[in-house]
Amino acid sequence: MADEVKIDSQTFHARLSTLTQAWKTDRRSGDALFGGVGSFIVLMGKNEESANYQKSNAMHYWLLGYEFPATLLVFTPDALWVVTTTKKAKHLEPLKGGKTPIEILSRAKDPDVNAKHFEKCLELIKTSGKKVGVLAKDTPAGPFVDEWKKAFGDISKDVEEVDIAPALSIAAMAVKDETELRNMRESARASTGIMTEFFVEEMSEVLDEEKKVTHRQLSDKIDRKLDDPKFFQNLKSKLAADFDTQQLDWIYGPVVQSGGNYDLKLTAQSDENNLHAGTIIAGLGLRYKSYCSMVARTYLVDPNDAQESSYKLLLSVHEAIIKEAREGVAIKDLYNKAISVIKSSKNPGLEKNFVKTAGGGIGLETRDSVLAINAKNTRVLKDGMTLYISSGFSDIENRQAQDKKSKTYSLLVTDTIRIRRDQDPAVFTNGAASDTGSVCFFFKDEEEEAKPKKETKKDPKVGAVAASNITKTKLRAERTTQVDEGAEARRREHQKELAQKKQQEGLATYSEAVGDGEGVAQKKFKKFESYKRDNQFPSKVKDLAIVVDEKASTIVLPIMGRPVPFHIQTVKNASKSDEGDFAFLRINFLSPGQGVGRKDDQPFEDPTAHFVRSLTFRSRDAERMEIIAQQITNLRKNAVRREQEKKELEDVVEQDKLVEVRNRKPHRLDNIFVRPAMDGKRISGELEIHQNGLRYVDHRGSKIDVLFSNVKHLFFQPCTHELIVIIHVHLKNPIMIGKKKAKDVQFYREATDMQFDETGNRKRKHRYGDEEEFEQEQEERRRRAQLDKLFKAFAESIQAAAKDEGWGVDIPFRELGFSGVPNRSNVFMQPTADCLVQLTEPPFTVITLDEIEVAHLERVQFGLKNFDMVFVFKDFHRPPVHINTIPVESLEPVKEWLDSINIAYTEGPLNLNWSTIMKTIIADPHQFFVDGGWSFLAAESDDEDEEEEEEESAFEMSDSELAVSEESSEDESDFDDDASADEGSAASDEDSGGEDWDELEKKAKKKDRETGLEDEDSGRKRKR
Repeated sequence: MADEVKIDSQTFHARLSTLTQAWKTDRRSGDALFGGVGSFIVLMGKNEESANYQKSNAMHYWLLGYEFPATLLVFTPDALWVVTTTKKAKHLEPLKGGKTPIEILSRAKDPDVNAKHFEKCLELIKTSGKKVGVLAKDTPAGPFVDEWKKAFGDISKDVEEVDIAPALSIAAMAVKDETELRNMRESARASTGIMTEFFVEEMSEVLDEEKKVTHRQLSDKIDRKLDDPKFFQNLKSKLAADFDTQQLDWIYGPVVQSGGNYDLKLTAQSDENNLHAGTIIAGLGLRYKSYCSMVARTYLVDPNDAQESSYKLLLSVHEAIIKEAREGVAIKDLYNKAISVIKSSKNPGLEKNFVKTAGGGIGLETRDSVLAINAKNTRVLKDGMTLYISSGFSDIENRQAQDKKSKTYSLLVTDTIRIRRDQDPAVFTNGAASDTGSVCFFFKDEEEEAKPKKETKKDPKVGAVAASNITKTKLRAERTTQVDEGAEARRREHQKELAQKKQQEGLATYSEAVGDGEGVAQKKFKKFESYKRDNQFPSKVKDLAIVVDEKASTIVLPIMGRPVPFHIQTVKNASKSDEGDFAFLRINFLSPGQGVGRKDDQPFEDPTAHFVRSLTFRSRDAERMEIIAQQITNLRKNAVRREQEKKELEDVVEQDKLVEVRNRKPHRLDNIFVRPAMDGKRISGELEIHQNGLRYVDHRGSKIDVLFSNVKHLFFQPCTHELIVIIHVHLKNPIMIGKKKAKDVQFYREATDMQFDETGNRKRKHRYGDEEEFEQEQEERRRRAQLDKLFKAFAESIQAAAKDEGWGVDIPFRELGFSGVPNRSNVFMQPTADCLVQLTEPPFTVITLDEIEVAHLERVQFGLKNFDMVFVFKDFHRPPVHINTIPVESLEPVKEWLDSINIAYTEGPLNLNWSTIMKTIIADPHQFFVDGGWSFLAAESDDEDEEEEEEESAFEMSDSELAVSEESSEDESDFDDDASADEGSAASDEDSGGEDWDELEKKAKKKDRETGLEDEDSGRKRKR
């Protein structure tokens, strides 16, 4: 034995005591387990290389941690006798002195001495009882074994031999302690790591590239991976820091089977046939520090429905066995549970194909038959036992076979588990996924085509709005001018309820302690550090000259004979001026109290502190002063730019890594452009769907990854009335695309003729005129419809891949859209079920409706052609969003839409200063709601309405006068464009001329407005 052999004495005595106590307990309770033996022997012969341990090997490892070849162990309830060589005896001597006495007999070269040692053991056996336990199925060999068998033959007639193997399994090795379980977990992690991170990759490559590789070659490649320590260090299923790859060894496989020839037994071997793209079974098992684990998976390539159904049944059977495996359950109940699941399934005929043994015990032994999972084993499971569960169907007939090798197939799933008390078992090998999404591979092109899916149902509320408010024409003369008074009354009533609800929610949400004081975040006194030690100063400071240190962002100034550093963040500006023969350099510093309203103003940290406002230096070297001033200016600019970039990128997040699809080709959409473009260049690429996100790859190889967990909204906008078809992703947190951050990523394809080459169209060469134009229009419509279908199916595939994230595909309702200016240009805003969006022109606009507190309509007054809309968010620190210059024709539809989605809105004649309003609210939200909350927005408009109602009650227009008024409006409509060309002037004209109207005209105008005539032109002409 090697000198480094060191037996753990504490573990040895604890385990020996456990064994003897169980033995004594069994003797008192009727000898059901040990069979009434008075002693038992464990005989080890010469050392033989074998993947599978015999029971004697396992007992040596369990007790001693090592194999001791040519050694005899004789156990009695009160002592342990050991016969071994002198060298091995030295390693066993430290074990003496424990609770159980140990007698060590060292063999010598003298045969007589050795014979006397055997005689002592035989005498001990005879005096212990007539029954002696032996390991009947073990087959030790060697000269030492031959000597013992010859000596034992002399008393074999006097004693009865009893197989002690089941007793050793149950009483000693079946229940594992924490050290044993830890070793099994490490073994399982290594096994699943090889399966998922090496075999699956190799198999995918072989199938994808259609290589000719035999099962044996693939198995050998897996086998050699055991000699690669770096592979195990980089496993995703992290191994322990002290994991020793030198103690890894194969116990099962690796076995790869496909092409109709399958063997589901542990003795299976990989053959010389090529890997077949059909049903592939892979199994392997590792031993780490003598403890085993095994895992097996079935991979299905382009399976048909029957194969998928059979595999799903196998999974349900496998899960049922695992779930049933608990402390106190008889092993036969596990097998019977599996059979019952099969019988109650849609395919009960597979019962005849189910394996006869669905696993067994595992640990020191690869397979402990004492715990074999079959219909007859009555042994009871205990907490701490470890099993391998091997569920399989063998030789299933495939009626939809793709080729001759696929006519029959088998399925197998194997896992290593640990029995626990009062809870489901721990599955050590769950790192190797076995669900259908992970084991089914699809390589056929037709399988990649998106399946038709049900159309997304629109929001019923939005649909109701659309049905009642869509106008068929933009001409005012052709549409009804009568306001639906019933609808207006219903809206008013609903809005009152919403306003009350908002008021109650505000009071409930904000307590008196909430608020930011002045409505802005309190600034903190900024501190900057240029140098930590004196030796970090530039060497030039010794000359007591002005030094601009760009590396440290510092200016070192000579003051009273000493170099004094000033960080560039403390400098306001620097300027150079000339007076006579001297040049003056003036450096102004930032300090608290430098004026009201400065953004960079700083608070006083110490009221008694003194600050330097400026320093002036004089020199005859005007050129040097100019250079220093320019250096300070540039350094200040760079510092400001860095601060702005840092502030801009504060909310940018670093996403997790994208998990690529490995078991099939990813769902892909080609000829796609992205906005914002990478590096500012418009280059087409491909968009792919992976396990946890999207990946866009352009033709240069540049990538953009978008994880599903960072997606807030997913939009599909068809190319109807547009030049492009769009899949738009609005993110929760911005990501970096190139050198810029982006919260919206858009993937699109142009739907115009420019994207299609028609030079090969023969009809185009010979046909001209109306017929050709008609065909082109037909082709254009067909192409657009096909493009919409393709993109919509891809968007739904994204939704299906991210089904656990809680968001779906949102489609804009164009019929509810309206024009407006959310940024600089006039665009078409479109509501969706969850948002209000503008996705056609950058910068994009995405407003989440659930985040809106209230909406306010500004500049709603008679005579103006446009109005503005402001959205205030529930997060009061977020600036309100303005959508300006909305045509007044959209006022009623916008009101109806806001009301239908339960957003409280108000309207007023003026634009409000929202920055001041929000500061007031943030300063004390509680007081804001105590004072009435958002009711101040509706106060002015309500007063106007009451005044109008009082005036209207004193005047009623007859039908004849109403007709005359309508005639007058139509006759004078020619002046409409001129009179209202400028919104501001139109409003001011009305305001300034209002005092000249007589009372009758004033009342008539208000009555017209109430009835919807909106006779602004007539009013202006009367005014003149």
